[in-house]
Amino acid sequence: MPEKRYYATGKRKTAVARVWIKPGEGSFTINGRPLDSYFPVEDLRIMVNKPFVLTGNVGKFDVVANIYGGGVPAQAWALRHGIAKAL
Repeated sequence: MPEKRYYATGKRKTAVARVWIKPGEGSFTINGRPLDSYFPVEDLRIMVNKPFVLTGNVGKFDVVANIYGGGVPAQAWALRHGIAKAL
């Protein structure tokens, strides 16, 4: 049986995040890099994880995202929006 994946697109100003989530261990891959490397600021990482915290799904999904456009904070908002829609 094929593995379930969920897709959504999140946007913030000119930043666009194409997000795929699948059941897993809570890993993030953003433009081929881990979350800590892509968003070195702790506040942005907390913001990105907020949809998982609010729904009680912390550590239950792996996230793969392609983000382009905008600045770093706008990209974090777009990723958060995409995760929330995919959930």
